[in-house]
Amino acid sequence: MEMHQVRYFLAVARVLNFTRAADECNVTQPSLTRAIKQLEAELGGDLFRRERPAAQLTELGQRMHPLLKQCYEAATGARELASSFKSGEVGALRIALTHSVDLSLLIPHLDEIKRMFNRLEFRFLRGNAREVAEFLKKGEAELGIAAEISEEWDRLDTWPLFTENFQLVVNKNHPLAAREKIDFVDLRTEQLLSRNYCEHGARVNSSLREHGLDVDRSHEIASERDLIELLEADIGVAVVPDTASIPPTLKRANVEGLDARRTVNLYGVAGRERTAVASAVMRMLRGADWQQFIGKAAGVQGFQSARTSS
Repeated sequence: MEMHQVRYFLAVARVLNFTRAADECNVTQPSLTRAIKQLEAELGGDLFRRERPAAQLTELGQRMHPLLKQCYEAATGARELASSFKSGEVGALRIALTHSVDLSLLIPHLDEIKRMFNRLEFRFLRGNAREVAEFLKKGEAELGIAAEISEEWDRLDTWPLFTENFQLVVNKNHPLAAREKIDFVDLRTEQLLSRNYCEHGARVNSSLREHGLDVDRSHEIASERDLIELLEADIGVAVVPDTASIPPTLKRANVEGLDARRTVNLYGVAGRERTAVASAVMRMLRGADWQQFIGKAAGVQGFQSARTSS
């Protein structure tokens, strides 16, 4: 079945006249009639009753009409979309982030890229570090953002974006909320909430354990949203990266002697062609002044940039 056959069929079904349909399709009537006969042969029956001057749909034609119309519209839409992508009218971005990377870090860049394309289609994928690597390998994502991907793959390109510290976050009504600096001894009676979805969660817990905290009795949390809700309910305290978004109901505080830092990286696949949107976003992220931009937005102290040249 050819799309021009379907187009001719739909034209005749609309005007119920072979001559007028041929004029609309800008072909000769014999060519249109021959194409429809070929379609009828493939479908195994007549689609029209030839009654001069009009043509009428047969029972088979009536049943096939909505199916062929849907088929033709889908094919036409696919061609138009492909043409829009090729011309740059439509842009697509497929990006994978680990659960511990806050999407709000990308919003200003996405807002800027939005003005560069008439239409944009975003696809955001979430997973742990291993899953982000798999998204990149399989081509489901063009770019990845994670604190660390241990995957040893020679086609995995890595660009450091920034390095950040970790801070304690507590409910604003918690007794520790009034203090600017906190010692580890102050935390020994507190219930800890462990961010097991963070790539550096194990390292943070190891640092806390070295200072005498009972990490093994902490509550294990599986998502940032659950963590925020538990903190707002004052069920425990948590150690989170500087760039993690927190609502006004919570407060940050420095922990004296806490040795926990992470570098957030941008990942791509070497040698694989990227869309125009992905290439533009990559340049933006690699060239961003993270210290000024994120520090101002989040009110974070002690934030260090690790910009690399593009």
